[in-house]
Formats: sequence, structure tokens, C-alpha cells
Amino acid sequence: MNIALVTNGIAPFVLGGMQQHSISLGIELVKSGHKVDLFHFVHKDQKILSKNEINYFFFNKNYGFENVFCTYFPSSIKFPGHYIWNSIKYSKWVFNNIIRDENKYDFIYSKGFSSWEILKNKKEINCKPKIGIKFHGYEMFQYSPNLKIKIQNIMFRPFVKYINRNADYIFSYGGKISEIIKKLGVPNDKIIEIPSAIDSSWVKDKIKTTKKVIKFLYVGRYERRKGINEIHKSVLELSKNQNNLEFHFLGPIPNHKKININNIKIKYYGLIKNDLRKKEIYDSCDVLICPSYSEGMPNVILEAMSRGLAIISSDVGAISKLVCSENGILINKINSNSIKCAIKNITNDKNLLNQMKYSSIRKVQEQFLWTNISKLINSELNYF
Repeated sequence: MNIALVTNGIAPFVLGGMQQHSISLGIELVKSGHKVDLFHFVHKDQKILSKNEINYFFFNKNYGFENVFCTYFPSSIKFPGHYIWNSIKYSKWVFNNIIRDENKYDFIYSKGFSSWEILKNKKEINCKPKIGIKFHGYEMFQYSPNLKIKIQNIMFRPFVKYINRNADYIFSYGGKISEIIKKLGVPNDKIIEIPSAIDSSWVKDKIKTTKKVIKFLYVGRYERRKGINEIHKSVLELSKNQNNLEFHFLGPIPNHKKININNIKIKYYGLIKNDLRKKEIYDSCDVLICPSYSEGMPNVILEAMSRGLAIISSDVGAISKLVCSENGILINKINSNSIKCAIKNITNDKNLLNQMKYSSIRKVQEQFLWTNISKLINSELNYF
């Protein structure tokens, strides 16, 4: 099958769970025998790599993407809605490149707002290939923790509704994500539920047995939506009567937002792109904390599970597909008290914690490896 894979950037050139999913998906499609044209962007301070460079980087073999189209993501002064404005400009670049050879494609798989211009002109150009779109988390329809995020989300909603209602198929992680999509007016037969996945190279053979000091890990940037403020507050409260805990933070956290407590060890690693180093940090910890106000199916949870960590997470997006009582704790109220209670509960019984850690690895092996998920994707593509 000839596929146009239209992305919002690919990892490691653009950071993010969506970007990691995009390149992993592209690699699996190529390995499955599809002819894939990759569309992506980089930022102005980065180099645009050739097709041969991209294929050597990801495959290092005599196969890869058929064609690679890359541009710089449009930039402008910051104003309310500037991201949508620039995303639509990027979608016009995608449209102009695809329309030149549109009839060669059997299917267009498009991420986020990148399909806007194609869908807007679909009838006029008599676009023949089916278009499937994917918004990973639909965060704009989930809870907004402050006014700024709420206004931003309200601005996004009409564009997301239009894309969802005009695409041929909508890819969903399932769970609460599918519920959101249905509320947008998308019929069930247009929704394709396929979970995210992780490469088998991430999966450990066995867990690290929990020791006297239990180590907790947060992975992500400093963003209000991620619930890091609530983690910091819970750590401060726990420090009053706990000294057998450690808290590790992996990601770009500004210095003025870091906390320091005498009787609890806290370590900030900063931004780390190297997977080997990331695995080392995961392996040194016992529990991942992910109390986000909105998510899709976070890659950080898959990474943590594959390295044998138990999970404390908010029950948003499709996280309940990953986390249950077997391998962690889901919290419904995102506040420091809920996080603190979850931390206490998960540390009360170390044998149970070890069982949770083992269950995380087993669950990834059984349900969330790319080798298995690619079969689901191919079965859907064959239907088209």
C-alpha cells in the first residue's frame, strides 16, 4: 500500500510523545512492506536531513521511506492562536506537496492539524485516497487547570471538530478518548481504536526488587497540565513524617521551580535525550508518578512499565488501558492529598509493590509492543 504519513515532527528531531509515536509508526509501516512517504517539519535552528540521511538514521539498511518531505515549521510573533495559525500554514505546505501526486496514495495518515488544508479542499480536488487523522490526547476537550489553558483549549475546539467530522477515519487510543470523539459527532464506524506501543528493546527481563528507600519518578516538562505543582506540594507534605522516600525528576524543570528539602532526597536530571541514559534513570526508580489533568496514552507510562515500574496516574484519556490495580493506582482527583495517599498506599506493602512492577512488564509484553500493534494497524489498512 502507498501511504502518506503526515506528522507534526518526528523524534528525536522534535521532542514529544506524539513525535515518538509518529516515527515508530512510520518504521513499523515500512517494515510491514508498505511504501511510505514521510512528511515532517523541524525548527529553524535544525538541519533538514535528506531522505538518505533519514533512512540511514532510522533503518541503517537498504530500505526505508520512499520519499521524505521536510520543511521548517512556520514561525510568527506570539499572539492568541499563533500555534493554530502556524499549524494551518504547515498544513498548506503539506497540501501543496501531496496534491502534486495525490493519486499515487492509497491512504493518508495525518497527525493533528496537518490535514486541515487537505480536508478543506477535499471535494474540490476530488481527493481519492481515504484520510485517517489522529489527535493524540484531545486535551482541548479535557479539564483545564487554569484560565490560560482553558482559553487556549476553547480556541482549538472548532478546528478539531471540523477535522474530526470531515476525515474518513479517526484513530483513537480507546477509553475516554473514544468517548470524546463520539461527542464530537463522529459515528462509531469511523473510529478505529488502536493503542500506542513501545519497541521491544525497552522491555527488561526482570524487575528491580524494591529496597528500603522507595524511589519515585516524574518524567516530563514543567507544564501546569502535567500536575508537577501537585507533586511538589505532596512531597513537601510527606517530608514532615517520611524519610524512606526519594523523588526524581527527569525533564526540563526551570531552576526557580525546583524544590529542596533536607530530610528527603530530591534529584533533578534535566532534559535527557539519550535512551540508554533514560533507561538507567527509570531502572533506578520504583514508581512513576503521572498526575496529568489531560493526556492521551502517554509514552512515558509505556517506558516506565517496560522498565518494571509501578504507576501512579490520573484516570484521564486512555490511561486506564495501561494502568489498573494490578500494576498501579489510578487517582480521580488531581491534588496533593490524592497523590500523597496514593504514595502511602503503594509503599505500605513492598511485596505488593514488587507484584505491580512485574505486572507492568508483563502487560507491555502482552499488549503494547509495536510488533503486535503493527498487526492491528495492517489489518485496518487492508480493510481500506
